[in-house]
Order: sequence, then structure tokens, then C-alpha cells
Amino acid sequence: MANVTDLQTKYSKLAQEYSKLRAQNQVLKKAVVDEQANSASLKEQLKQRDQSLRKQEQEMDSLSFRNQQLAKRVELLQEELATSEAKGKKGKTKGDSPSQHGLQTQNVFDEDLQKKIEENERLHIQFYEADEQHKRKEAELKVRLSELERGSQEHQTVVEGLTTKYMENTEKLQSDKARLELKVQTLEREAKECRMRTDECQQQLRRCQTELNRQVKQSSSVIQEKVPFNDTKYSDYNSLNVPPHNRRYQLKARDIVGQALSFIQDLVAALLNFHTYTEQRVHIYPLDSSIEPISPLNQKFSQYLHENAAYVRPLEDSFLQLHQSITEDTVTVLETVVKLKSFADHFSSYSCFLQKILPYQLKSLEEESDTPLCTAALTTKNQELQHDMKKVTSLFDKIQNYINLLALPSVQQDGLPQSSTSAVFTQLAAFLHSLHDAIKEMSKHYNQKAALEQELPTVTQKLCTTTECLVGSLGSLTIVTGKIATFFSNNLDFFTSSGYGPKGNAVPLNPLQAEMMLAHKKKAAAYMEAIRKPQPQSVPYKEALSNRRILTSSTESREGLAQQVQQSLEKIARLEQEKEHWLLEAQLGKVRLEKENQRIAELEAQLAAALGGGPNSQTTQNHQDEETGQKTAAKEATLCTSLVGMLCTTPSVEHVGDEESMEQLIKTHYMTRVGELTTHLQISDSKAVHFHSECRALAKRLALAEKSRETLSEDVKSSNQNVTRLQDELTTTKRSYEDQLSMMSDHLCSMNETLSKQREEIDTLKLGSKANAKKNKGR
Repeated sequence: MANVTDLQTKYSKLAQEYSKLRAQNQVLKKAVVDEQANSASLKEQLKQRDQSLRKQEQEMDSLSFRNQQLAKRVELLQEELATSEAKGKKGKTKGDSPSQHGLQTQNVFDEDLQKKIEENERLHIQFYEADEQHKRKEAELKVRLSELERGSQEHQTVVEGLTTKYMENTEKLQSDKARLELKVQTLEREAKECRMRTDECQQQLRRCQTELNRQVKQSSSVIQEKVPFNDTKYSDYNSLNVPPHNRRYQLKARDIVGQALSFIQDLVAALLNFHTYTEQRVHIYPLDSSIEPISPLNQKFSQYLHENAAYVRPLEDSFLQLHQSITEDTVTVLETVVKLKSFADHFSSYSCFLQKILPYQLKSLEEESDTPLCTAALTTKNQELQHDMKKVTSLFDKIQNYINLLALPSVQQDGLPQSSTSAVFTQLAAFLHSLHDAIKEMSKHYNQKAALEQELPTVTQKLCTTTECLVGSLGSLTIVTGKIATFFSNNLDFFTSSGYGPKGNAVPLNPLQAEMMLAHKKKAAAYMEAIRKPQPQSVPYKEALSNRRILTSSTESREGLAQQVQQSLEKIARLEQEKEHWLLEAQLGKVRLEKENQRIAELEAQLAAALGGGPNSQTTQNHQDEETGQKTAAKEATLCTSLVGMLCTTPSVEHVGDEESMEQLIKTHYMTRVGELTTHLQISDSKAVHFHSECRALAKRLALAEKSRETLSEDVKSSNQNVTRLQDELTTTKRSYEDQLSMMSDHLCSMNETLSKQREEIDTLKLGSKANAKKNKGR
């Protein structure tokens, strides 16, 4: 249900974002239309400016033409003036009236010419200024026009990119929406199935609860009637009454030790800071080691303080090992907590370290009191601090004694009686409170001493900062010791109570009983795990007895058959050896026969050569050849068919039948016996091969099952990783969409501002162009 609600909320958020994007898309479309209208108006303005430019060029051409005409007229006038002057020189001889008349006309022409020249210069200047102004305005307008065109192109590309991006986002959101709808449907189906399964599981749970209640009642009655074992004569046998494993006690013990570990870590940090800042103060006051060497006593004291980490750090490490040794599957009592001894040893070493540096601390405070600038108030405060340090060191010594007493049962049996354990814990709590009070007093005295030292005229900033750090470390040490004291007092009942113990016996639990308890716990867990698995159906008693008889008879018959198989295998091996022997003998007989046949053939050849080649000799030779062929055939037959052995006597015709029948009977007997043994051997071989193949198949199936299990576990891990990755991607995409929307809205605002500025500039340009046009027309 939670997944469905999450999907619904996500879907509603996506719908809201989609509506926002649509609204922003409409705004962008309006902005694009406005930009297009502005670009069209700018193009029209550009056309108008071109037209005005052409008009001004035409006017400039007309003015230049008028200037040329005036220049020609001036030249003509100058020529006329020159001619008139020449005529005046010629007519000097005439009267005064014509010379005066010429002078008047010349003056008129000179004035007219001077006016024309001045007008021409003024026109030239105005034309030059108008031309320069026109060129300058034209260049400015061209630059402005190029900038506006570039800006419009950039805005157009931005708008196109944003539109494509919005289209992609809308398509992606639509696909996400469809996918999420499918996912919602599947999750709803799964939710329905889960509801049905939960109903079934609840019903099964009710049935299981009723069954378990019945079994608990039955087992409790059996335990009450038969389980307790109390031997009144030998109390050692009562260890068979193994106590039950208290899981709640173990969890609470681990929780309490974890809290104590955090306090120990804070205590270690505070002690390290206190010793370190004390070492820095020794190097600064009463003598600064950077200016002059300090006393040998303070040097030794600084050397010892520099080694504080070797004594303080092991406290945290040993207590961390103690916390790690306490788990849910262990038994936590003083007799079984072995790691407490190492913590006690390290605490004892730290107490010895405090006793070792105590004289140096006292001597250092005495040196501070012996300085000439030390006041009486500082001397009293130093004496109070000496008293506080002695008290703190003695309290640490007493606390380490009690911790060693608590760690003693884990090393020695009967190390600490049960009755004195509660007293030890009570005294330890009282000394922890005393330690808190002593450190609190020492911190108060150090604060007062620091206030008095700041009033001295020779105090330095370095000493002030070191003293403040030292006072701060004492304050943190006071807080930590107070927390430890209150924590120990609040959990004193848990420390003094015995969470484990044999039934009906007040003797504490020993390590043997703890091992037995854990072994019984493992057996019980294995038994409960086996009960959860489906058990095979029980067999009736009579059927079980008959099956037992059949099994015993089958085992006996199997043993007899195994003996017979062993004997037959031995006989087969012996017969195989004899067979090989007789085969060798047969091969030797064949070789001898071949040699005899060769010798007979040589003798016959010699005989035929001695007799000479007549017909009688031919017939006799043929007859002898037939006889020798029959003899050799008989010999070969006896040698070939005889698998048992060779007869040494030469067989006659009468005895050949009896010997052959006897040999045939022996042969058939042994062949049948060998056939039976081979069949038995083949059957046993086939069974062995069958069993071997079955074992190999089972081994392969087991390996495949292991591989499939590993692959399925990897798939489950990968699917979980994919789910987390998809969730992260969803959150990142959501954040990126929100960032993009904010950026786009900011960009639209900036674009609107730029458009408004461009419109204002265009209006000013229009007004300027109109004013220039009016001026040109007036000119």
C-alpha cells in the first residue's frame, strides 16, 4: 500500500510538472511570435532607412551638380572680370565718367562673387558635415542591425532548442506516465495478492499460535513433571540443570556496554587533551622554552606527559574489544567476560602512570609558586590544586582495584563470591561519584587560577590560550565523569542482578555451564529449524518390523552374494591365467608341427630324387602324400580343437573317437562355467557403471543447483541495486527538471527585459531618424 501511495503522489507531482511545462511552453510560443514580429518590423525599418539613404544620395548628387554649375559660373565671372580689367586699362585715356562706371560695375561683380564664394564654402561645409553624419549613422545602424540580427538568430536557436527539449520532455513524461500506470496496475494486482496472502498467513498464524500454545502447555507440564534434576547427595551433578539462554539479558548487556564504550571514548579524548595541554603549559610557564631552557624537573615531567597516549589509548581499544566480544549468541557474566581482564590491566597501567607523574605535578606547581610575580592568592590556588591532584590519583587507584576484583572471576574460579559482587559494584559507583566531585573541584580551582594569572603583567597570549584550552579539557573531563557516574548508578541493579544461574541453585554460572548452555541453544535452534521443514509420514509399527526383517535378510543375502561374486572373480582370474598358458602351449605346438612338415617335405623330396621319376614312384609318391596329408590333418585337428592340452602319445585310429568325446565334454563344461562367470561379471560391471552414472548425474545436478542458487542470489542483488539506482535516477531527474524550469523562467524574464530594451532603442532610433529626415528636408 505504501508503494501505491508513493506512486500516486509521484504521478500527481509529474502531472503538476507537466501542466507547468505546458504553461511555460505557451509563454515561449508567445515570445517566439513577438520576436518574429519584431524582426519583421526591424526589416521594414531597414527598408525605410535604405529609401531615405537613396534620397539623400540623390540630394547629394544634385548638390554636387549645383556646385559644379556655380564653379563654372565663378570661372566665367572671373574671365569677364579679367576682360573688363583689360578694357579698363585701355580706356584710361577717356574721361572720368566711364572709369567710375566701370569701377562701380566691378565692385558689384566682386561683391556678388564674394557672396557666391562664401555660399559655396558654406554649402561645401554643410555637405561634408551631412555626408559624415550620414556615413556615421549608416555605420551605426548597420552595426546595430547586425547585432539585432545576431541576437534574433540566437534567440531563435534558443527557442528552437527549448521547444525540442520541451517536446522531448513531454514525450518522456508521457512514456513515464504510461509506464507508471502499468506499474500501478501491477502493484495493485500484487497488493491484492499480498492481501490474500496476508489473510492466509494470518489464518495460518492463528492456527500456529493455537498449536504452539497447546505444545507449550504440554511441554511445560512435561518439564514440570520430569525435567528438574536435583541431586541431594552430590551437588556437583546439579550442573546438569543448565539455565536457559536469556536473549533479552544479552541484548541489554550489549546495549549497556555500547553506551559505556561511548563514555570511555569521551573520557579518553578528555584525558588526552588534559595531558597534552598540561605539557604545553609546562613549556610556557613559569619559563618559556623558546626563550630560555626550562628546569630539568619540568623537562622530565614534559617527557612523561608526552608518553600519555601509550597509556590512555589502550583503554579505548580494550573496551572496544570487550564490546565486540558481547553478542547475542554469548553468555555475559563476570566468569565468562575474559576481555574485562585486559581492560583492567590497561586501567592499572594508567593508574601507575598517574602515580608516576604526581610528584612532578606537585613540584611544577611549587615552582610556579616560587616565582617572584606569584601572588598569595595564586599560591593558595596552587596548594588547592596539589590537594586535588593527590585526591584524583588516589581515586583512580581505588577504581582500578575494584575493576581488578571484577575481572578476577574470568581468570580464576571462585575468585569473587556472589555475595560480595554487589558490594563491589556499589563501592565502584560511589568512587565514580567521588571522582566526578574531585575533578569538578579541580576544574573550579583551575578556572580561578586562570582568572588570577590573566591579571599578571607578564602573562602572554600564548599562555592565556593554553590555559583556556586546559580549562576546557577539565570541563569536558568533568562532564564525562559525571555521565559515567550517573550511568553506573542508574544501571547498578542490572550489574548486581544475576541474569543466569542453574535452576534451584544459588551458585553462579561457570564457563562449563556457559558452553553447555550455548551448545543446547544451538541444538534447540537446529531442532526448531528441522521442525519447520516438512516431515515424512510415519510408518506403522508392524510394517516397520516387516521392513526390518526384509532389510536384515536382504543384507545377509547381499553379503552372501558379495562373497560368491568375490569367489567367482577369483576363479575367473585363475581360469584366465590357465587360458593364457594353454594358448602359449598351442602356439608352440603349431611351430613344432610346421617344422615337422618341413622336414617331411624335405625327406620326400630326397626320396623322390633317389627313386628317379617312374610311374610307380609317381603313384607311391601320391599315396604317400595322401597318407602324410591325412596324418598332418589329424594332427592339426587334434592340435586345433584341443584347448585343454596336447596328448604326448601318437593317436591311433581306434582311440581317436574316445579322446575327442572326452575332450569335448571337458571343453563344454569349462565353457559353460566360463560363460556363467562372464555373465555374473558383466552384470556386476553394468550395475557398477549404472551406479557410477547415477552418482555423476546427481553430482552434476547438485553443481547445477548450486550454480542456479548463486545466479539467483546475484540476480536478487542486482535487482535490488537496480531498484535503488532507479530511485536515485528518479530523484536526480526530478531535481534536474526543477532546476531547468527555474533556469528557463529566469531566462524568459531576462529575454523579456532584453526585448523591452530593444523596443525602447528601436523607438529612439525611429524618433532620431524622423528628426534627421525633417532636418534634411528643412535644409
